[in-house]
Amino acid sequence: MTRRHWQDLPLAVVEAVEQNTGRIRSVESVATGAVSDLVVVLHTTTGTHFCKGVESDNPLGWMHRNEARLNPHLPGIAPRLRWLVDQDGWLLLGFDHVAGRHPDLAPNSMDLPSVAQTLTALSEFTPSPSVKVQRATTRWAGRLCPDVIDGDTLAHTDVTPRNFLIGPAGVVVVDWSTPCRGAAWIDTALMVVRLVRAGHPPADAQTWAEQIPAWTSARAGALDAFAGAVAELMRDRQKKSGAPHLASLAAAADCWLRYRAAL
Repeated sequence: MTRRHWQDLPLAVVEAVEQNTGRIRSVESVATGAVSDLVVVLHTTTGTHFCKGVESDNPLGWMHRNEARLNPHLPGIAPRLRWLVDQDGWLLLGFDHVAGRHPDLAPNSMDLPSVAQTLTALSEFTPSPSVKVQRATTRWAGRLCPDVIDGDTLAHTDVTPRNFLIGPAGVVVVDWSTPCRGAAWIDTALMVVRLVRAGHPPADAQTWAEQIPAWTSARAGALDAFAGAVAELMRDRQKKSGAPHLASLAAAADCWLRYRAAL
């Protein structure tokens, strides 16, 4: 995907943004993000804003609309959506800007306790039943039996370190475009896979996960099934996209599954 620049926007779109932000003094491009056509930090007369957006022909634009719809119902560790501009072929979302760095998941990292605290907080958040969120049983239909992952907790589901920001005020979790409602341990299990990929032996990754209370609610058979399903899903996605990081996640999930099979 070719990333667009702020100067590529129609003048009417820029003017609509400035109605929400005040005059834009400078624009800082952000390189990360796989779906957005535009990701920038806006320095304006009213402060600093994080902005991401898509063109109307982006087939994944529904993810931005989903995030905008759900933002008012997210836990406090998610940045607030402050404005939305939808015109002239662009959808732009403006969030509170969060200064911070991404955590290091390597063994013995000093960031691991903060990540565990954040996952504990996430596992305790249940949105109102009136908030429409895809159920995990639907997300994983055909890969997992419903009783394995059903629940009412809001799972982020994309626990890449790029979606965690550690700053002076604590940890903020960003990019809530694809959450689901399911078992309280889902995000922790997905983090176990990432820890294994980061170099943790599966036994150590599971021991780390035990400090998160929701982990104890997962049945052994459920974790076995989940590890296998994650590996299969990552392989399927890698074949379609060719993204190398998906192959490494599949290998990590397989490693975890082999460890569990030997218990």
